[in-house]
Amino acid sequence: MVHFIDRRLNPKDKSLGNRRRFLRRVRKHIKQAVHQSVRTRGIANVDKGKKVCVPADGLREPTLHNTANSGRRERVVIGNREYLSGDKIKKPPEQGGHGTTGVDYGEGDDDFLFVVSRDEFLDIFFEDLELPDLIKRSLKEIQAYKSHRAGFSITGSPTNISVQRTMRNALGRRLALRRPRDAELRVLREEIFDLETISSPNPDQRAQLTKLHAQMEKLLHRQRVIAYIDPLDVRYKYFDKRPEPNANAVMFCLMDVSASMGEREKDLAKRFFVLLHLFLRRRYDKIDLVFIRHTHNAKVVDEETFFQSTETGGTVVSTALTEMKRAIEERYSPSEWNIYAAQASDGENFHGDSARCIAVLNDELMKLCQYFAYIEIVSEAEAAMFSSDENGVELWRAYRQVALHWPNFAMKRIAQPEEIYPVFRELFARRPAEAAVDA
Repeated sequence: MVHFIDRRLNPKDKSLGNRRRFLRRVRKHIKQAVHQSVRTRGIANVDKGKKVCVPADGLREPTLHNTANSGRRERVVIGNREYLSGDKIKKPPEQGGHGTTGVDYGEGDDDFLFVVSRDEFLDIFFEDLELPDLIKRSLKEIQAYKSHRAGFSITGSPTNISVQRTMRNALGRRLALRRPRDAELRVLREEIFDLETISSPNPDQRAQLTKLHAQMEKLLHRQRVIAYIDPLDVRYKYFDKRPEPNANAVMFCLMDVSASMGEREKDLAKRFFVLLHLFLRRRYDKIDLVFIRHTHNAKVVDEETFFQSTETGGTVVSTALTEMKRAIEERYSPSEWNIYAAQASDGENFHGDSARCIAVLNDELMKLCQYFAYIEIVSEAEAAMFSSDENGVELWRAYRQVALHWPNFAMKRIAQPEEIYPVFRELFARRPAEAAVDA
């Protein structure tokens, strides 16, 4: 059996193999710290590495030892001048190092601080998330393989033979072995023909003719022995199948930036979309992202404008849905693309426009989408007031009617930053049915 040992060093001069073994041992603590970090991180720092504090108890390896709470022991301790047989000895005080109350005894160790890199952080962060309800199975995170030229091979199909490389190899071999060329034989034949046409050759001419015949025989023998093209010369074009990630999945990000969305609401919505953006870029090699901002008008914008623009105005939610439908008609054919959407809003809408939203979703968009997630940003007071999903502001009640008819329509509320990640996981957690299919 062959064993490969990776001796490359990480920045702390520790073996990568040891680092991986350590990560496996303390994975539970690291995962808890990673999941907790998103609740306090800012938008710009959500994808950075992290210092993880691992409890000292989590570093101890299991050992076999005799239990101190059972059994009978009789020992003779060297140097004992204080205790006699049968005396009861008090249990030593617990070691310090934890808690907030000071003590005048005991020793202990601080928790172990471990740095998780950006890639390790994101791998743990998104390890069990996935775009749900992917109907087009051939397009879901599966990489299409395309043949690429990767040099030459000595075996292959006759249709892939490389004539140029084969002839070049044959020419080099013939030159190295000094195979006679046809031009040399042609000149020799002409000299022999000229001598043979002489009716009365002298002795020198007959000797020259005999020499030429012998030379001709030798060259013809070498030509027969050294083939013009040898099987060793033949080369075939070699094609290597390389993964080509499919781009036939698109996520529409719809965000309300109207005047009803205050700085707090916009910050929570942006935090959610930052998580979504990181998840898609990390989990899928290639996917299209379409950013749509709306007030009383909606338009497709780039990533920087989506997250940083300060535009505001009235609130007409249906304009975002109409803009999404227009983009689908122009660029994303439902027969070829998996279409997803995530919408964030505070639930406020222009009077009468919610009915228009229901019509657009029921009659047009939901027939095209694999999944549509609606996130409503509410205040803490509203979260306590709307304890049931059946209660809510105008847009929430309208979307409830859509959710009742379409199982691929999901709705969640967010009131505090620490609720973003749990809600995000609920929306994009891997479904048991899909996990079974992938297995």
